[in-house]
Amino acid sequence: MALLTQAEGTSTVTENIFENRFMHVSELNRMGANIAVSGRSATVKGKTKLQSAAVMCSDLRASAALVLGALVADGESILDRVYHMDRGYERMEEKLRGVGAQVRRMGEVFGRR
Repeated sequence: MALLTQAEGTSTVTENIFENRFMHVSELNRMGANIAVSGRSATVKGKTKLQSAAVMCSDLRASAALVLGALVADGESILDRVYHMDRGYERMEEKLRGVGAQVRRMGEVFGRR
């Protein structure tokens, strides 16, 4: 979904398995994305310039989407609760640095809830 924010035109993503799959949409929208959710579908209008923001990762796929959004955003973004990402993507920041991304792990930013 983050990559669709960079594509020309309008895209639709439909989720038929996990009812809370779109929890990250509000976080991408905070970065400047133009995404609307209606039921099990999300409509992404691109091409949108994303801006840095402090965002919260809600699940594994949301974490990956927010990382991609942060990589294309202007400025420095902060992602909290990346432990979701750690469950499914081994050494993600190391791999991203390997292709030129400027990423670092800082520890908890927002505190435990």
